[in-house]
Amino acid sequence: MVCFKYDLNQENIELQASNWCGLEQAYVNGKRVSRKLNFGHQSEHNVMLKDGKPARLHLCLDPMTEQLICRIYKQNNLVASLKQGKKELYRSRLMIQQGILAVGLLAVLVLTMS
Repeated sequence: MVCFKYDLNQENIELQASNWCGLEQAYVNGKRVSRKLNFGHQSEHNVMLKDGKPARLHLCLDPMTEQLICRIYKQNNLVASLKQGKKELYRSRLMIQQGILAVGLLAVLVLTMS
């Protein structure tokens, strides 16, 4: 799971994206305001902030640098560009793979003992 967090004028914005199952979720002040499945290289979430103004979260994978970029726009003005590099993406993917392997080994152990 990749997570981008940003504080924008007293509002906490968070975008979570699973690089395993494609689930993306956007939160404003801890409340989920958008959710979708995405298996492409980019997506957008349009959300309404507490002050009634729209915000847009644009998530994209830069093919040149292999960085995942989350751009946050408020009223069509770029306010933040957050990046996570290849190392963080691979580390997240490795943790998921290790978790699946551990569950599989546990299931095999349980089946062989019964």
